[in-house]
Amino acid sequence: MDEALTELRAGGTWRVHGRDLRVSNLDKILFPGRGDEAPVTKRELLDYAAAIAPTLMPYLRGRALNMHRFPDGAARAGFWHKEVPAHAPDWVSRWVEPRDGEAPRTHLLVNEPATLVWAANFGALEWHAWTSLASAPDLPTYVLFDVDPGTATAWPDVLLLAKLHRDALAHLNVTASPKVTGKRGIQIWVPIEPGPTFDETRAWAEAVSRAIGAVVPELVSWRWEVRGRDGLARLDYTQNAVNKTLVAPYSPRATPGAPVSAPITWDELDDPALRPDAITIRGLARRLDEHGDLFASVLQPQPLPPVR
Repeated sequence: MDEALTELRAGGTWRVHGRDLRVSNLDKILFPGRGDEAPVTKRELLDYAAAIAPTLMPYLRGRALNMHRFPDGAARAGFWHKEVPAHAPDWVSRWVEPRDGEAPRTHLLVNEPATLVWAANFGALEWHAWTSLASAPDLPTYVLFDVDPGTATAWPDVLLLAKLHRDALAHLNVTASPKVTGKRGIQIWVPIEPGPTFDETRAWAEAVSRAIGAVVPELVSWRWEVRGRDGLARLDYTQNAVNKTLVAPYSPRATPGAPVSAPITWDELDDPALRPDAITIRGLARRLDEHGDLFASVLQPQPLPPVR
C-alpha cells in the first residue's frame, strides 16, 4: 500500500499522481468480507484506484464516466451519478453534453489518474465509461457482447456461450477481448474504427448474438424482462447505444470481497479454476504483474466486417 496513504489516519490530504486530494473515512468498510476474508476498507479501494489508474487511462481518457456510487458501502443500495458535483476539484476534467430539449449535462472525464482516485473517494465503487468519445459521442469505438446468466444458468453454460462467441468472432476474423464481469457473467468487447453508428453496431451485435443463440436455444432467452426468461441467459446486445455502458475493465464490483471485472485470455475459458468473481482488488496487481494488460487488443481499432 502507498506509504503516504498508510500514514494518514481517518483522513487528510494525500499527494497522489501529482495532485493533492482530500480523502476521508479511510477505515470505513466499503465491501463486506467474503468467506474468511476481511472486509475491504475505503483506504484499500483508494490504494487500488491509484495503482490501477495508469493501466486504465487508455480505456477511460476522453470518455464520460457514469459513476455507480455506494457512499455507505456495497452492503447498501447504490445509485447512478452521471454529473460532476459542484464541489469537484477544478483540475477534474469535464464535458458538457448538449441534449435536445433538455438542460445540458456536465460529465466527468477521467483524463488523468488522480481523477479516478477522486471518483473512488466520492463513493464510486464501480466505473462505467461510455463506449464513444466525448469528441464524437454518436460514434461507438467498441461493439459490446454481454453474456448475462439467468437464475438457472450454470457457470459451465456461461463458459459455453462465451466459447461460442469466441468461435463466431474468429470466423468473422474479428479481434475481441473477453473479461469476467466480477459477478456471474462474461463480457466480450470488439474494438472498431470510427464510422458505424450505434444503430449499426447494435444490429451487427444482434446478428452475431442471434446466430450464437440458435446453436443452443435451450440456454438463451430473448425476452427483455427478467421474469419472462424462465431463468435462461440473455445475450444482451442492447448495450450498444449512446450512454449505455458495461463496467470498465479492472473496475471493482459492489459485492462482498471487492471482485474485479478482470480481463482474461480466450484460453482461460478452458481453465477449470476460472470463476467470474474470483479476482479481487487484493489480487489484481499480482495478476497484472504476471500477465500484463490482457485487454490491450481492445485499443487496436479494426473495420467492422459484415456478418456472414
